[in-house]
Formats: sequence, structure tokens, C-alpha cells
Amino acid sequence: MEGKKNYSGNLKIDRLKRIVIWMTLLLMVPGIKAQQQEDTGFTEYKGVVMDAKSNKVLEFATINLMNSNISTISNIDGAFLLKVPNELKQDTVVISYLGYKTQTVPLSSFGRGEMVIRMTEAFESLPDVNLVEADPVKVIQKVIDRRRANAFKEPLIVKAFYRESIQKRKTYASLAEAVIDVYKEPLSSSKKDYVKLDRARKSTDYRKIDTLVIKLQGGPYNNLNMDMIRNEDLFFTSDIFEIYTFTFDKMINMDNKNVYVIDFIQKPTMVEPFYKGRLYIDAVSYALVKSVFSLNLENLNKVKRFFVKKKPPNADVIPTSTKYIVDYRETKGQWHYNYSRIELSFKVDWDKKWFNSLYNITIEMAVTDWGVNDQNLTVKSRERMRRSIILADEASGFSDPEFWGERNVIEPDKSIENAIKKIQRNLSK
Repeated sequence: MEGKKNYSGNLKIDRLKRIVIWMTLLLMVPGIKAQQQEDTGFTEYKGVVMDAKSNKVLEFATINLMNSNISTISNIDGAFLLKVPNELKQDTVVISYLGYKTQTVPLSSFGRGEMVIRMTEAFESLPDVNLVEADPVKVIQKVIDRRRANAFKEPLIVKAFYRESIQKRKTYASLAEAVIDVYKEPLSSSKKDYVKLDRARKSTDYRKIDTLVIKLQGGPYNNLNMDMIRNEDLFFTSDIFEIYTFTFDKMINMDNKNVYVIDFIQKPTMVEPFYKGRLYIDAVSYALVKSVFSLNLENLNKVKRFFVKKKPPNADVIPTSTKYIVDYRETKGQWHYNYSRIELSFKVDWDKKWFNSLYNITIEMAVTDWGVNDQNLTVKSRERMRRSIILADEASGFSDPEFWGERNVIEPDKSIENAIKKIQRNLSK
């Protein structure tokens, strides 16, 4: 019987580290309406995206303007808020969700109450697809071969919203949010993408983290590193078929396009922890549409070192679950990063303590606007966000209810909204 392969080369180890969250654990020393904003020049449009049959909310749906690159994402409650410049009030909102028929709603249809968008499931049109090419290995190879052809050929400046949170059980101990500008290079460039901070805010209550200060290192760069197409050493590598087994699951429809659904899991001969999950691939262009995956946690001794950079000697940090989501949008035949999310749960076991501490970390980032950097604009090195940034150390507070202004953000879900209201109440005392 063939023995297990122990990949200890730097390439593969680095690949694992690039999309996990570096944490530092230190011992602690002490009415929902479409609203006119006359004075700011924009209007707010609010709604919720739901399944037309079941009334189930649809999380992470893409909401964008038809004649603009302005967009947002629905939250885990299916809710969204879109801020539109008044000169675009006659535009139309496009709502898309994988496996559902795309809907268009004129902005003029939004009334004073919350708009409910009911989405209808779409079914694949199999006759239009060559099922011979549904061999998952062939499909994945075509994704690799067409990676550059499907990506943008020009540099972009991307406006994005970023949020990170730490919960101890169900109580928020830390919350940080930021609007950023991402300077993205085409795949043909050897230059790295970088980030400029536009505006940020944070709140941390160390009393709710017991004797630990938990800090997340990297901020938005964690999400950018999840771009599987941009970072070819993350997943779509030349040795991908040595690492993973691929199986064809089914086909679904999105935007009247057939999408392959392909599952992957690391081969049992692999010792190093890799990933398992699902890929959604456009059946015509072979562009990656979306991926949902997790890290194999079976070998905890190897996994633990990927997450914690520093910890107290009397604490053991044990990851209990991971989940990664990344999806892409198509514009005129070119695909670009749209949204990514990382969810991490872990427990801290303390020496000489009966009970452990349970924590949940969530970080997400969504593109809210973008344009081609045809003037080759750049940012001085000192003004760029450091790749080792700890955002919670550098952001301001939550006291201003109009903090974001005209900037689009991911609408906070009910739990985060309640946390923000509590923060603001405490600040007003």
C-alpha cells in the first residue's frame, strides 16, 4: 500500500498560511425606508432578498446598479442597504444569486418601506452543455488554462468594505470595520495588490475576553489572499491533481448561464492539512464563479500552528471549525473578485481550569465600487496599509451614527446591529 505523502516544501506550507487568520493571544494587562439624503447628494435603498417559495432569506446575494459599478452584498439576514448618488436615481438594481434567476428592480419601485426581493430558482439547460466535458479533471484544467483570459487585463482601483468581529460565545468582544481602496494589478503583472485605508472604526471590550487580548493580523489582506484566481499558489497549482480528488456533483444556473458544481477533497495519501469544499465554474468560459471550502482539521497538531502567532504558555488554542467563501462577478466577459468571508471557531484550554473559552471569528470583505486605473494612479508606500496591520489598533470609535456617509457597507446583521447600538449607548453615557 502506498504510504502517505508528507509535503513539507515551503510552497505548500505557505499556501496554507495565506488564507488562515494570524491571531496574537496575549495575557491582558489591565424603520426601514428608502431615505432621501438631500444634504449629502445620495439616497438610501433598503431591502431583503428571499426565496420566493420558502421565504428563506438569501445571504450574500449581489446587489448592483445596472449602469454603474456601485454594488453591495446582502448580509446573513438577507438584508441590504444601497447608497446611490442622486444623479443615478433613475437606474435599475440587479439582484443575482447562484442557482436563482437574476432580478431587476427599478430604483423608482422602492417605496418608503423595505423592499422584499423574492427570487425564483433557476434550472439548468442541460442540452446546451457538452456533458462529455463535465469530467471534473478536464474542467479544472480548463480553469487553470483560461485563468488569465477570464481575468481583467487592466489595473483596477476597487472600493471595498471590510468587517472583522470576535465573539466570546455569543457576545461581541471586538468589532472593527473599514472602507478601503484596493489597487489591484492584472494577472500579467508581478506587482502585488495593496490597500489604502479610507475610513475605519472599532470597539473592543477586553473584559469580555477574560484574560486574553485576541488580535487579528493582516486585516483586509486576509480576504485579498483568498482570491484563488489572483493567487495561483493558493489552489490552482500545477500539482493540484496530486493533492485533490475532484468529483462532479451537478449543474445549476446563474444569470442564464450553466454552472458546473464540482466537489474536492484532499487525497488520503496527503499528510499535510489541505482543503475540502465545492467549486462553481461557468460551463462556457470556465471561469471560477464561487468557492466554498474549509481546512482539514484532522491533524490538529499541524493545524494549530497556522493560526496562532503568539500565545500564553498555559493556554492551548484548538480550532474547531473553519469556513471560507469567495465569489466573483463578470463584467463584459471579464471576471473579478466580488466578496469573501472567513469564519473560524476555536476554543482555548487553560491549564488548571475546569472550563474552556469558546470564540468565533468572522472577517468579510465586499467590493462596493470599482473602476479601471487608466491614469496609473498610485499611493506612496507610507500611505499604504501594512500587510501586518492589526486594524483594531488603528481604527477610531463608533460614536458618529453618520460615520460612513455616502460609502456603501455591508448592512450589519441583527446581532451586529444590536452590538453597535449597545456600543453607541455606552459611548453616549
